[in-house]
Amino acid sequence: MASEDDLGIETEAEPSGVLSVEIAAEDAGERTDKALAMRLPELSRARLQALIAEGRVSVDGRPVTNGAARAAAGVYRVEVPPPEPAEPQAEAIPLTILYEDAHLVVLDKPPGMAMHPAPGSERGTVVNALLHHCGDSLSGIGGVARPGIVHRIDKETSGVVVAAKTDAAHQGLSALFAGHDIERVYVAFTRGAPSPSRGTIEGAIARSTHDRKKMALVKSGGRHAVTHYRVERTFGPQEKPLAARVACRLETGRTHQIRVHLASKGTPCLGDPVYGSGPPAEKVREAVRASGLARQALHAAVLGFRHPVTGEDLRFESPLPADMAALESLLAAL
Repeated sequence: MASEDDLGIETEAEPSGVLSVEIAAEDAGERTDKALAMRLPELSRARLQALIAEGRVSVDGRPVTNGAARAAAGVYRVEVPPPEPAEPQAEAIPLTILYEDAHLVVLDKPPGMAMHPAPGSERGTVVNALLHHCGDSLSGIGGVARPGIVHRIDKETSGVVVAAKTDAAHQGLSALFAGHDIERVYVAFTRGAPSPSRGTIEGAIARSTHDRKKMALVKSGGRHAVTHYRVERTFGPQEKPLAARVACRLETGRTHQIRVHLASKGTPCLGDPVYGSGPPAEKVREAVRASGLARQALHAAVLGFRHPVTGEDLRFESPLPADMAALESLLAAL
């Protein structure tokens, strides 16, 4: 591997957490985030992307706003804030609690709330809120950064999640999820409608080799994933629907599973910024704008399981949040 001297890089750490690096004219032209990551090995590419998004990166005094843009020659300054505490901090964040006992708590998570702290989402997460609500009673099996977290849904996906307050509940819930002995139903609004109107999508999912932020169906390797779907309602012409409401029942639970599987049918979730390749029909775009939807139209509507400690059968339903409910009303008028 080439050293910094071999690459002709001059890097210096400045006081107050500012890093400075120069990119020469002959080295300009590659992606800015990649170029900086090569020259600042103490920062990952993902960390640099987050710092760019926070407005902490500049070149010759001009802010860098897009890490994917080609790097310009000049002196780059990267402001690195003090590290966050290793342990998440309790925050008084309101929670919609559907059920709670001494062992577990079931929440209706709003869109835009991450499950646990991560780079770019260190505060305002479900974990921060649970630490305030539950105090020291959260299960420690999830580790310091993820106490009580048994399963996750995407930050911009809304709906029902369960967290463990005791280690016994955590172990029991984890076994239920691992054994696919959990009822999980999601509601999605899609571009067009999957065909046939009812079916099963199977395919192994792994990290995309082209974009590390995305997951993808792969022919070899990856993790086996199964989604059962049913079109509940279509919108627009019956012979060629412009959009659809689709119920998806998870048999497995992989990262971005429903989003990847629906996109593989050519019917991605409306509003999905990652997997929604190709715009929907203009009328659908207007409905999305008018509804205020600013995320993927995906909602964890049902969660059912046997209580891991008491043995009681539990089932929880969450109505569509305001943005998706408004979207459905507008689509119904097409």
